[in-house]
Amino acid sequence: MKKFFLLVTFFLFYYGPIPFSQAVVDRVVAVVNQEVIILSEVEKWVDPLLEEIVTTDRFERREQVQRIRQRVLERLIEEKLIDQEVKKSGIKISGKEVEAIVEEVKQRNAATQEDLEKALATEGLTLDAYKKQIEKQLQRQKLISWSVKIEAKVGEKEFREFYQKNADRYRANETYRPGQILFIIPKGADKEEIREIRKKCQKVLDKIKAGEDFGEMALLYSEDASSKDRGDLGYFKKGELLPAFEREALRLKVGEVSEMVRTEFGFHIIKLLDRKGLDPLPYEEVKERVKNDYYDREMEKALKHYLSTLKEKSVIEIKL
Repeated sequence: MKKFFLLVTFFLFYYGPIPFSQAVVDRVVAVVNQEVIILSEVEKWVDPLLEEIVTTDRFERREQVQRIRQRVLERLIEEKLIDQEVKKSGIKISGKEVEAIVEEVKQRNAATQEDLEKALATEGLTLDAYKKQIEKQLQRQKLISWSVKIEAKVGEKEFREFYQKNADRYRANETYRPGQILFIIPKGADKEEIREIRKKCQKVLDKIKAGEDFGEMALLYSEDASSKDRGDLGYFKKGELLPAFEREALRLKVGEVSEMVRTEFGFHIIKLLDRKGLDPLPYEEVKERVKNDYYDREMEKALKHYLSTLKEKSVIEIKL
């Protein structure tokens, strides 16, 4: 079934049911101005993020899980503070505003009402519940637009300085050539199977770190068709590969090998073989993009300051 996307920019999280890998014994993990956050709310968001952890060391894994829990709890606290401010402000969203978003979702996906309702059902949502989510997010957006302000009077000097410090964002026709060793995770694989596949990947990575040739290891172990080319995938433009894969590949220097990277296909070891088109476009050609990026950054900073102010005037007790 076609996967639908919300056009609403959610403040921090998409709300909605996410399956738990295990039962959670509920308890209060935070109190925010006398409103509680319970453990199951945290675990709902922690569970999917655990797939990003690739370490096989149980103590290191425990530490990473705890850091994820703390990060999730911090964001839930911020959401709670925002929602409390929404109630105080009395912000209302009309049915027409909600319906406009629903219609836009359908148009963008070339979908009927029935298509949308079926897609929502696969996520455990009714249309009414979906509309309530949209209403909540529109309320948050309105509050933020009213409360979070940035300095509008910024000159050419600030834009040029931003461009110079962030030149990587404005490179033209950049291509990169990654190599990979892939260990496929079959559909329906259980946790034990995934653990064994991760171990295989780690053993190969250890061999590469010990001096074994990446291409030889790809030829011997990779489960991708590129193994015959010693893992060489060829050249790609930004946005053409899976985000998690691309993000790690572009973090590398040419000739450098990554740690394990998990995607929907399995575990990857990536080597950046080459990179082209590294010169940034002239400032005048990307001036509007620079301005937009500058204001986005300032908005993010202002939002963090606003949330910090809310926390300072609130009574927050963390019990996690």
